[in-house]
Amino acid sequence: MSKFSSTRAAPRAAGQVDSGVPSRPLAAPGHWLRRLLRSPSALAGSSLLSLVLAMALLAPVLFPGDPLDMVAEPFIHAGTDPAYWLGTDMMGRDLLAGILHGARASLTIALVSTAVALLVGISGGVLAGYYGGRADAVLMRVTEFFQTIPSFLFALAIVAVVQPSLSSIALAIGVTAWPSLARLVRAEVLRLRHGEMVQASVALGAGDARIILREILPNALTPILVSTSLMVATAILTESSLAFLGLGDPNVASWGNMVGAGREVLRTDWTIATFPGIAIVITVLALNLLGDGLADVLDPRHRQ
Repeated sequence: MSKFSSTRAAPRAAGQVDSGVPSRPLAAPGHWLRRLLRSPSALAGSSLLSLVLAMALLAPVLFPGDPLDMVAEPFIHAGTDPAYWLGTDMMGRDLLAGILHGARASLTIALVSTAVALLVGISGGVLAGYYGGRADAVLMRVTEFFQTIPSFLFALAIVAVVQPSLSSIALAIGVTAWPSLARLVRAEVLRLRHGEMVQASVALGAGDARIILREILPNALTPILVSTSLMVATAILTESSLAFLGLGDPNVASWGNMVGAGREVLRTDWTIATFPGIAIVITVLALNLLGDGLADVLDPRHRQ
């Protein structure tokens, strides 16, 4: 048993208030699924997100070619040519093909960057909250340093230094997105580490790794899941902003690249930038609605 564990196993003094809520096992997945389906926000967000995922999955089937190929005349307006439902841009590229393939690029960057942020943020938050002391002080100072730098400007600087690509953009967004999650996880671990189930595991001689993986993280899953949905939405907006400024991958069709290219002809052909912009709005709205639904469903104070 670790030194920290033996300290936590000591009984509380008289009058001492327990800083955490007793941890409890998570309910069965079917229970949460039924609650999720009864939540209007979660249901609407899931439906919209399913539409976006279907676009990404069907893109290579419906448009097997390169979406950056010039396939027709430039500036074909939406609805005027049945072969190009949304028309073409100033280079003669199919807008519908670009939007569907752009969903793949934008979601890939968002998911990879969120995975990086989750790995760094959860690891740092758990270590800081569980062990405390010097580890907590060092990790929180590093977190505060990253939080003093505006995340978008930090990501912009990273992408500007290296060659813009899907991997570099995803890494830049992930590196700048983890501090808030680390602080959230640290707060949850501090709340849970004195819980009854954790104390029982300590008394039974469980190691630190088992306590963290079996008792603490499962009971801290609710805020992590809600934060994850919001982080994915923020990553999509950040990638679109970087691409709009000319720091997207030029070899990949993405929504941000399409909006950035369409701004040059915004007064004459506004649909070129509007259609990918609508795709961004729908995706971010879906993720925010899903996050709100998860917060309502998983919050124990809202259980009936």
